[in-house]
Amino acid sequence: MIRKTARPVMTMALLLLTSLSVAAAPAQYDSGIEQARALGTLSLKGELFHVQGLDIDAQHIWVTSVDKANHKGYLHQFDRKTGQFLRRLDVSDGARYHPGGIAIANGSIWVPVAEYRPGSSAVLLEIDTETLTVRRKIEVGDHLGCVAATEQRLVAGNWDSRLFYVFDLGSTAPPQVVKNPSPTAYQDMKFVGDQLVAGGARTPWSGTLDWIDWPSMKITRTLRSGAVGLVRPFGRGGAYTGEGLALEGQDLYLLPEDGPKNGPGRLFHFKLGA
Repeated sequence: MIRKTARPVMTMALLLLTSLSVAAAPAQYDSGIEQARALGTLSLKGELFHVQGLDIDAQHIWVTSVDKANHKGYLHQFDRKTGQFLRRLDVSDGARYHPGGIAIANGSIWVPVAEYRPGSSAVLLEIDTETLTVRRKIEVGDHLGCVAATEQRLVAGNWDSRLFYVFDLGSTAPPQVVKNPSPTAYQDMKFVGDQLVAGGARTPWSGTLDWIDWPSMKITRTLRSGAVGLVRPFGRGGAYTGEGLALEGQDLYLLPEDGPKNGPGRLFHFKLGA
């Protein structure tokens, strides 16, 4: 999803323009991920709202979603083999109930939770993956929608990731702020070695998956993404890379769909380099 500034009501004119835009989508809009082979899907058997972030470990699938109607944000845990729901944690913090893209590092899962509007505020939560207790909170005077993590560093993107906030976890200094080198509105990203791998949407039916050298912020590889289906509110989907992503070697996992009205969310599995 490409996030836009919140409005009280979507006008009929905007709905018409959006429907025309979706109708005009290229025939290959559902063509998957460039240079990747689709290996199948896993249905997540539990309640999900508007999906935001994804990460995986040896046994679990971790997902964040936001229940906008009730001003609640959640971190969900599923069994990796079966997709069965295991538990969830309410990560809402008053006006901050929008969790974003997540990252696992050093026995913790980092979750940004922000107000549901740009230029607002957020808190970065470090949550123990075993007990789901909060180890640490970092408050930030901007909306943060995704985070990548190592043992010593966090890189968090603001609304549509136009800016990155870089935190040294061993220092009390304010974060460094750098610009996003891509027009893609990154929604989830991970550190893979000395690179950031970030995914997001560019149009209602397309996105990219980018490899960004750290700390030069030079994009070294870009793969184009099609869409899983019609963009919201006309469907559950949009760009495959529009929401949660996780990587294990050449295995790419994407979670672009919302739940639960049209069935369970599906975890899409691709093999890169195909």
